[in-house]
Amino acid sequence: MKSLRDTMLNKDRMKLPISFDASLMQDEYLKLQLNAFEYYNVIQLRAPAHLVDTSLPMPAPVSDYADGSWTEWLDTNDLNKSPYLKSIIDSFKEITAVKLVRLLRLAPNSKVKEHNDPTLGLVVEKSVIRLTIPIINNNESYFYLNNNIVDMKPGECWYLKLTDAHHVVNAGDTEHLNMTIDLIPNDNIKTLIEDSFLESILIN
Repeated sequence: MKSLRDTMLNKDRMKLPISFDASLMQDEYLKLQLNAFEYYNVIQLRAPAHLVDTSLPMPAPVSDYADGSWTEWLDTNDLNKSPYLKSIIDSFKEITAVKLVRLLRLAPNSKVKEHNDPTLGLVVEKSVIRLTIPIINNNESYFYLNNNIVDMKPGECWYLKLTDAHHVVNAGDTEHLNMTIDLIPNDNIKTLIEDSFLESILIN
C-alpha cells in the first residue's frame, strides 16, 4: 500500500499555497528591452555565473549536471533591474538554493511539442524541480501534462512533474509568458508541496 508521501511524490501537478501579483510581474517584464521573436524566446533571470560575469572561468566538466551544482548561479542584469521579480526569487532563496530562473515566451499561434524533462521531478534523486508562475495568458493558451490541461492562472505558483510528457499550445493572438524557477527540493520545499497536497485532499 502506498504511503501518503509516495502518493504525493507521484502526483503530477500541485498548486502551491503562495501567489504573486501578475500585474506587477507583467509591468516589469514589459520594461525589459525585449527582442522581437518568432515561435519561442527565453529571457534569463538567473544563469551560470560565467555567463553573467564573463571574467569568471568556465566550470570544469562533471559527470552529472542534474542538480545544478556544476556551477555557481548569479542574478542577471534583467533580474537586478526588476525589483518585484527579484523579490520573488529572493523569497525562495531564503528557503532553498535557487538555480536557473527564466521567462519563457511563446508567440501567438505557436506550440511547444510534447516532450519530457528526465531530471525535473521530485521522484528523481539529486536533481532540481521546476516551479512555474504564469504571467501572461489568454483564453486559447493551454499547458498539457499527461494529456490533461493544467489550469494555471497568472500569479499562481505550481509544481509540475515534468518528467512526465507535457506540451504547450498557444492558439491565441497574444503571447504566452511563464516564469520558471529551478530549485533544490530540500525539506522546506517538500513540506510546502506536501502541505499543498494535503490541502487539496481536504478541499476535494
